[in-house]
Amino acid sequence: MAEFKVARVEQGHTKIRNVPIAVTPEGFWCCPSPVVFQKTLKTQNTQTKPKPSPQPPKTSVQKKQTSLPERKPTPPSRSRIVSDDQRTVSSDNAVVSPPVVIERVPKPNTENLQRKVAVAFGEPATSDLKVVLSGKQGVSVTMSAHKDVLVENSSFFADRLSQQDSSLPCLEIGDCEDVEIYVETVGLMYCKELKQIIIKQSISRVLRILKVAEFLRFRLCIKSCLEYLEAVPWDGEEEEKVVSSVLRLRNDSIRVTPVLKRVSLDICNHPNDTLAHIMDLVLKSNEERGRREMKPLVLRLLRENNNVPTNGGLADICSENIYNSCQSCLSSLLHLFRQAAEPGFTDKSMDGKGPVVKQISLEADNLLWLLEILADRQAADEFALIWASQQELATLHSRLPAVSRHLISCITARLFVGIGKGEILPSKDTRLLLLQTWLQPLIDDYSWLQHGCRSFDRKVVEEGMGRTILTLPLENQQSILLSWLGSFLKAGDNCPNLQRAFEVWWRRTFIRPFVETQGNLDQSEKSENSTTSNMNVLS
Repeated sequence: MAEFKVARVEQGHTKIRNVPIAVTPEGFWCCPSPVVFQKTLKTQNTQTKPKPSPQPPKTSVQKKQTSLPERKPTPPSRSRIVSDDQRTVSSDNAVVSPPVVIERVPKPNTENLQRKVAVAFGEPATSDLKVVLSGKQGVSVTMSAHKDVLVENSSFFADRLSQQDSSLPCLEIGDCEDVEIYVETVGLMYCKELKQIIIKQSISRVLRILKVAEFLRFRLCIKSCLEYLEAVPWDGEEEEKVVSSVLRLRNDSIRVTPVLKRVSLDICNHPNDTLAHIMDLVLKSNEERGRREMKPLVLRLLRENNNVPTNGGLADICSENIYNSCQSCLSSLLHLFRQAAEPGFTDKSMDGKGPVVKQISLEADNLLWLLEILADRQAADEFALIWASQQELATLHSRLPAVSRHLISCITARLFVGIGKGEILPSKDTRLLLLQTWLQPLIDDYSWLQHGCRSFDRKVVEEGMGRTILTLPLENQQSILLSWLGSFLKAGDNCPNLQRAFEVWWRRTFIRPFVETQGNLDQSEKSENSTTSNMNVLS
């Protein structure tokens, strides 16, 4: 249970002490609890409903000792009457609740219960100000408070009271959105250790307190809320709420920077440097598990960046970094292929050639990952041109055993899939060059790709290859598909199956021209018959 400091007037000055406060329909002073407030309002609404058989009130007396840490409020349907000798005030270090006598009293007027709730802070006898809050659903809360406490802690109350006649004991505030938190925030003005109270609250409740404290200009409470929000962990949904709430407070007099530092950088660190460093770390890693887990993660995060409308500048920076990395990987890959193509390399022991073969696989995997990122960003057209221009690499490809080189063909396959789906739109010359340079190496590695690559999807790749071929002029389609036909008739299942593309090309070559010719003849014949008919009519 929360503890609040009470302003008690003794010998001309206010002394802060730990005393319980509470919310009850009758306005009695007892222990506080947010649950009590909520249940009180709920009970007021339910009491207005008619009951089928009202029972006469029964009176029972029960004594019960309550303690503050248990936070077990008495049901709001029973009013708690506290005698004068029971309103004892504890020391500054501890709060002890007095015994409470609970009576069942006759049901009061439901009209009054529906709209009025009373709150007393500190010793009700010493209060010199009543603050009336008008909230939603017709709820009206009257707070018995002390002017000196409110003026000392709240600039809002200080301004309102300075403008009001000092002889008036009442201050009215209308249109309160969150009456419960308003009452609790005023109660916090009586606390000496706000941090100890706020630390027990949830993030959502502290944000509600912060909003009211901002309205009341209760600086000490705002400071305590910000310190709490800076230290407590946030989950995904809470982060957005915290940041939006804290951004409202950004001004010269309130330090919100410590909270916002969790989500923003103060240093002038260009995003280009950070992205380049991340890419470099992933690309140069030789640890298989780390690479396998981080590559999909970075790819997914970059995809999220693509969905941010105002992230165009960052996208350009990222693409520039990726192409720089592509050039580095290609240079390394070409150097490794030259080593592996040297005479006698295949005769070396596994210890001699193993590192080169492993590095070829790593660089091929790096290029495939970079291509995936570029395809997601619709920025892989240049990569297609770069890859299609690697004639030396394609020539060296045939000199290496398939077990060492087949992962290179995964890059070619991914380009065909991207072009077939419309994700990559290189020029006609680039598409033709890509097929001329890398189609045969892909066919040569096809058997290894089917059995050695878990992620290889034969149907998707064949669909992409066929659609890529069909984007070329008809004469180029013919030369490529006839070359494929020769390979397919020799290798069978170990060769890509491009029969669908072959059928489309066949219809374009052998059927469409005759259909168009026949259509033109029919149209011409109809035109002649129409002309002859018109002449007969005129004659």
